[in-house]
Amino acid sequence: MAVNFGGETLGVSQHHYPVKSTQPGYNEQDPELILAAFINCITDIVEKIGASPDAISLSSAMHSVICADQNGTALADMMTWADARSEKIAQKLRDSEAGPGIYKTSGTPIHAMTPLCKLMWLRENQSKLFEATYKFISIKEFIWYRLFNEFQIDYAIASATGMFDIIQLKWNTEACVLAGITPGKLSEPVNTIYTRNDLNAALSTSLNLNPGTSFIIGASDGCCANLGSFVTGPGIASLTIGTSGAVRITSPDPVYNYEAMIFNYLLNEHTFVCGGAINNGGNILNWLIKNFLDNKSPAPADYESVFSKIATIPAGSEGLLFLPYLYGERAPLWDTKSCGVFFNIKPAHTRAHFLRAGLEGICFALNNVLKTVEVSSAPIRQLNISGGFITATVWTQMLADITGKTLAIVQQEDASAIGAVFLAMDALGLAMPKEQQSVNTELSIFPNQLNHQTYASAFLVFKKLYIDLKDTMHWVYDES
Repeated sequence: MAVNFGGETLGVSQHHYPVKSTQPGYNEQDPELILAAFINCITDIVEKIGASPDAISLSSAMHSVICADQNGTALADMMTWADARSEKIAQKLRDSEAGPGIYKTSGTPIHAMTPLCKLMWLRENQSKLFEATYKFISIKEFIWYRLFNEFQIDYAIASATGMFDIIQLKWNTEACVLAGITPGKLSEPVNTIYTRNDLNAALSTSLNLNPGTSFIIGASDGCCANLGSFVTGPGIASLTIGTSGAVRITSPDPVYNYEAMIFNYLLNEHTFVCGGAINNGGNILNWLIKNFLDNKSPAPADYESVFSKIATIPAGSEGLLFLPYLYGERAPLWDTKSCGVFFNIKPAHTRAHFLRAGLEGICFALNNVLKTVEVSSAPIRQLNISGGFITATVWTQMLADITGKTLAIVQQEDASAIGAVFLAMDALGLAMPKEQQSVNTELSIFPNQLNHQTYASAFLVFKKLYIDLKDTMHWVYDES
């Protein structure tokens, strides 16, 4: 995404790459394909805007692991955040005496997604690959090394590994011992506005960039999204729904909750982004459309038709409830063995009821994270929302009614990319755009109090239903 100094978007480029899932729990990607997509996006953008940018800043997904040699070459495919093969290792660590200390030092939930647990799995199950690895790096470090021939990692990505001390800003020796490595097997940590302009000449030419173009290492997608959504003060949280979903606040201090595993990731050396992510967001909507409407490739008009159907059903779906845990769940349950459930089905319930209950289930799951964050920190009065769902009026109103919060729509562009741009502006000593320029107060969404009362009662049943079914879910999972 190209943005001018006033915060106006000039152009966008996207290139896609596949995911490999060769066995249950495995989720991998080819880092060379991601590097190629990165290069193609840069060259496309330069061509679209007709000029070399003053600076390039990076936002990146978290929790990836690449086993690299001393030349930065991947020895195997990248393990993505969704790779769950270290699930049993993560559960054992979480239940151990060392678990609470690792969590407090790192601020990272103890879960199969984290690089700490992935490294523990690699050491036990792929010892030859583990021993042959020169550095264990993320996808951003992989690309950064190709740009500058140095292994460096920003504080935000480092703080999502489970091996970084978020207070001392250095690798945690205890976590490294658990992973079976020394800190030397990891990259050099640097702040999120760390800047370089010594890009190797050959790559500069192929990218069609001016010599000396500044590169800002940037942060993680979640931290960048908070900055890009103007969630920088008390009483405001960001809420995003994409394939999954998340609720995040910004805080000068970590917000700890071991049971709910609230994450604490560094936006910079003195700012934390705290909250929780869910596994089930827009992917649930796609599942509903595919299986209830027999539509495997919905077009924009199909989504509009679905939302029109949902709007005909009253709040609460006339008692029909949905636990949306089709893909297991992260915050605040951290339960990979959970599953989806429709509850209280009656003869009067139609296909439209199931569609509405599905979206309500997603919102209930996000509300569960929101309330957990509030209990552990401070009351939240406003949610700055972003993601593709903001164009669906019935969905945004539903979210306002369930949470009881005012929703403020921020710019429709990718908030993570915008946050990376803001970090670049900070690094270059430029003033960032003001919140009032990008939050459309005229389109704020306010909760309907009658609907909120209906949903408040349903939310209690939603939470109790999972508690009552948890043991059965686990029993069925273990038997299958």
